[in-house]
Amino acid sequence: MGVHSAAERVLAGLDPEQRSAVTAPAGPVCILAGAGTGKTRAVTARIAYRALSGDIAARHVLAVTFTARAAAEMRSRLTVIGVGGVQARTFHAAALRQVRYFAPRLLAGRAMPELLDSKVRVVTLAAAKVGLRADRAAARDLAAEIEWAKSSLVEPDEYAVAAAKALRETPYEPARVAEVFSAYERLKRGNGVIDFEDMLRAAVWGIEEHPDVAEQVRNQYRHFVVDEYQDVNPLQQRLLDVWLGGRDDLTVVGDASQTIYSFTGATSSYLVDFPRQHRGATVVRLVRDYRSTPQVVGLANAVISAARGAEARLRLELHGQRRPGPEPELRIFTDEPAEANAVAARCRVLLVAGTPAREIAVLFRTNAQSEAYEKALSEAEVPYVLQGAERFFERPEVRQAMIALRAATRSVPDGTPLRAAVVEGLTAVGWAPDAPPPGGAARERWEALAALVQLAEEYSANASSELAGPAVAGESQALPVPIGAAAEVEHPVTLVGFTEELARRAAQQHVPTVEGVTLASLHSAKGLEWDAVFLVGLAEGTLPTTYAKTPEQVEEERRLLYVGITRAREWLWLSYATARSPGGRARRPSRFLPQLDRSGGGERAGPGPARRAERRRPQVVSCRICGATLLAGADRKLGRCPTCPSDLDEALYERLREWRQRVAGAQKVPAYVVFTDATLTALAERKPARTEDLVAIAGIGPRKVGLYGDTVLALVAGAAVDDVCPQKTFEI
Repeated sequence: MGVHSAAERVLAGLDPEQRSAVTAPAGPVCILAGAGTGKTRAVTARIAYRALSGDIAARHVLAVTFTARAAAEMRSRLTVIGVGGVQARTFHAAALRQVRYFAPRLLAGRAMPELLDSKVRVVTLAAAKVGLRADRAAARDLAAEIEWAKSSLVEPDEYAVAAAKALRETPYEPARVAEVFSAYERLKRGNGVIDFEDMLRAAVWGIEEHPDVAEQVRNQYRHFVVDEYQDVNPLQQRLLDVWLGGRDDLTVVGDASQTIYSFTGATSSYLVDFPRQHRGATVVRLVRDYRSTPQVVGLANAVISAARGAEARLRLELHGQRRPGPEPELRIFTDEPAEANAVAARCRVLLVAGTPAREIAVLFRTNAQSEAYEKALSEAEVPYVLQGAERFFERPEVRQAMIALRAATRSVPDGTPLRAAVVEGLTAVGWAPDAPPPGGAARERWEALAALVQLAEEYSANASSELAGPAVAGESQALPVPIGAAAEVEHPVTLVGFTEELARRAAQQHVPTVEGVTLASLHSAKGLEWDAVFLVGLAEGTLPTTYAKTPEQVEEERRLLYVGITRAREWLWLSYATARSPGGRARRPSRFLPQLDRSGGGERAGPGPARRAERRRPQVVSCRICGATLLAGADRKLGRCPTCPSDLDEALYERLREWRQRVAGAQKVPAYVVFTDATLTALAERKPARTEDLVAIAGIGPRKVGLYGDTVLALVAGAAVDDVCPQKTFEI
C-alpha cells in the first residue's frame, strides 16, 4: 500500500468535522470536542495521518494525556493503525522519564531524590512542627492546599494572599496553612525526597537552565498534542511552554463545558484564550455525539444552555447520532434512605434484565453520600465498586493475592496456562472461581480477585501492547530510542511476567475493571461512561454545594451536572430527596434541573404569592410500586414509573382498545380524544371497580365519567364489547 493511500485510509469513516481536525495544517490547532464526539479517534487519526503522509515522524510526537489509561488507549489505537513510536504519556510520566534520563547530567552524579507517592505523611509531620495536630482528614485537606499552591506556581510566602484572591476554603487560617507549607518544603529537602510538583518543576528547570538539555529535548519532540486542555494548570502550561521553545506545532483538545477541576489549580483560560494567544490558529468544533441517545443529549444541552461566564463562550450544542432511547427519568423521594433504596431496587431490575453491573453507575456530588448507597446495594445483594476510595492495589485482599501469586511462581509447574496458574495461586487466599458469595463485603472481595483473573486473560491475549519497564538512558545526541523509552520485559506471558505486570500497574495505579455497579463522585466519573447512570442527591445545598458562593463557583457546579449527564449512553435517572432523613428539613431541587421546574413538581418555594401558588399545586402522585413522585403526565395516569413492573390485564386492555375504536369511529374523532393509550393502560392495570376509582386516575374527569364511566366499569367487570357498545352513534 502506498504512503498516500495509507494516509487516506485513516480518513475513512470520519465525519466532516473530525476530518477537518485530522487534515488541519501544521501549526496551532484547537479542537473543541464535546462529550462523546470522538475526540480520541480524531486526535489519534490526526497523528497517524500526518505520520503516514510524511508530514511528521512519529518518533518526534509527544502526546500528553491526563490519565495513564487514556495514554495507553492512544498508543494502542496508533499501533493498530500502523503508526508506532509516538510517545503518549501523562504530564507527570513524561516529566519523570525526562528527569530520570537527564539526572546524571543535572545532578552531577548525585542520586536522584526519591519521589513521594503521597504528601499526607510528610504534611502530618509538617503540621506537628508548627503546632497543629492534624488527623488524616485534615492532613489530606492541607496536602490538597499545598498541591493547589504548587500547581499554581504559588510559593509558601505568597500563599495567604493567593488563597484569599482565589476564595479558597482553607482547612485552617491561611497564615497557618502557609506555615505548614513552609515546614513541608523544609522536611522534604531534609529527607531528600520530592513530590510530583517538584518533579514537574525539575523538568522545567532542566530545560530552562541547561541549553544542551533543551536542545536534546526539542530535537526529540517537535510536534505536541495535549488532551483535556481545559484541565491544564499553570505549572503544566509552563512545562508545555519550555517543551515548545517558541515553536507552534501544537494541537490541543478540550471542552470548556467540562471544566470541573479548578479547585486543584486547573484553569480553562488556556483553552479559552488559545485563538488569541496563537494567531492564525485553526479551530475545529466536534458536536456530533456518538455516545448518548438524543434524549440524553437533549437534557445535557438544556442544562448547559443556561451557563454563563468565560467557559460559556466556547459552549457546544451537541447533536445526538444514536437511535432514540428512553426519556431521562426525574424522581423525587421523601428522604435519602428512600432514594437509595429505590436506586438499589432499580439496579437490581437492570441486572435481571441483562445489563452488566459494570455498565451501571451511581454518581453523587460528594463521597460522603456513598454510604447510603453502599448499604442499600448490599441489602439488595447488588455488587458494587467504590471508585476513587481505597485504591485497588492497596486493598488488603489484592495485596495478599499479589504475594500469593509471587509465591506461586515457585510452585506452579512450567507450561501451565496463565489463567490456570493465577487461579491456582489465588487458592492460597481462599478464592475459587465458582459462584461468588452474596452481596456486601464478601462479594466485593471476590469480585476484586476475579478482576485479577480477568486481567490475566487480557494479558495473555495482548501481552506486548502495554508492557513497560524502567527508563533507559542513552548517551548519544541522536537517540536510538525516544527519551525515556521502555525496556523489554523478560517474561511476557508467564506467571513471572504477569506478577511483574501487576507490580507495574500497582506503581502506576492502572487498575483493572471490577464487575460491580460503580459508585463514584461526579469528579471521579470524568472521562468514563456507562449504559445506565443514576445521578442522585440533586438538591440545593448538595448540587450546587453550599460552598459555591461566587458566580464562577456556581457555574462549575452546573458543569459538574453536565458532565454527569453526558456519562450516560442510554438510560439516565435523576433524583433528589426532599429531606436528608425521615421527617427532616425540606429541601429544594437543584436549580440546574429545568425539567423539574417545568413539570410542576419540585418548584422552589418563595415568600408571599409564590408560597400561595405552591399551596395550589396539583396533588402529588406517587408510584404505587416504588413510591417515587411521578412528574410526567403519562406516568401520573399509570400510577407508576414507566420502568416499574406492570400488572397489565392484557385481555381487558384489548377490550378497551376495541371499545375505544368503535366509539371514536361512531363519533368521527381520533381515538385519543376518547381516551389516550396511557389512560387505557392505567385502566387495564388498576382495574377500577367504582366511579371514585375512575376519578382517581389522572386525566379522567367528571365529563368523561359521565360519558363513559358505566361502560368502562362494565368492561372492567368482564363485559364483552358487543354487550356494552351496540352499533349506534354516540352524541356528545
